[in-house]
Amino acid sequence: MSLPIEQKLGLAAWAALVALQLAWHGWLLPPQRMPVALVLALTLVPLLLPLAALRQPRRALLWVGILALFYFCHGVAEAWSAPLERALAIIEIVLTLLLIATLGAGVRRPRR
Repeated sequence: MSLPIEQKLGLAAWAALVALQLAWHGWLLPPQRMPVALVLALTLVPLLLPLAALRQPRRALLWVGILALFYFCHGVAEAWSAPLERALAIIEIVLTLLLIATLGAGVRRPRR
């Protein structure tokens, strides 16, 4: 099955967002006041739920795009309030914007 370039980009951004959450909260800057497993569950499980729809990449990307709004807000909040996490937060913001942009690029406009 050959996917359009925007879907390939969206799937790559999704995978990168999963990897970022795992590296950020599990390895680079683990939480100090909460169990790491709980934080990883809260950040990774929502991103893994759309795997159930992976047979239909457009639908899976739509789910991830909706979820990406939460991760965008998280990235903005962390970039604003946590100087140590700013670089990771900016990467999170860029990945979520890429995800949302691929959804917009994948929309087919009706012919007139």
